Amino acid sequence: MIVREYEKEEITVHRVPIMLMGGIITISLALTTAVTLGFFERQAIPSEAREQAGTQMTASRSLYFYDEADGSVRVEDAQSGEEIARFGVGTGGFVRTSVRGFAYQRRVNGIGREVPFELIAWDNGMLTLLDPTTQKSVELHSFGEGNRQTFANFLIKEPG
Repeated sequence: MIVREYEKEEITVHRVPIMLMGGIITISLALTTAVTLGFFERQAIPSEAREQAGTQMTASRSLYFYDEADGSVRVEDAQSGEEIARFGVGTGGFVRTSVRGFAYQRRVNGIGREVPFELIAWDNGMLTLLDPTTQKSVELHSFGEGNRQTFANFLIKEPG
């Protein structure tokens, strides 16, 4: 068996990185304290920001989302029962994720699927998906134009 002996080396850390890390921690704590004490606003609550800005609803549609046995997700108009869209397995990931989050909240609160979700377009171009039973909402523009457009397409009503 070969045994090697290593000399004990002194491990050194330069002061500059340690000082920078300490500075970042100090700034983070100072900003957190400033927000907690009310020197800065915590965050914009979308419904309050819309109210202050006088933003108006331009369109809305009540929607049901169904997980089908084949793994697809069906989107249906709540008033007419018309199928608006269908996402097969491996597609519609953002729709699946958004709605499953809402469905989970409903299950936790003992709420069924009788009440449809509300998709709301605002005059400032924003789009909101709202669960009226839990008052939870998702501001869809926050997730990129492609994801926003997927939901915006649900607002287009086919003539018929």
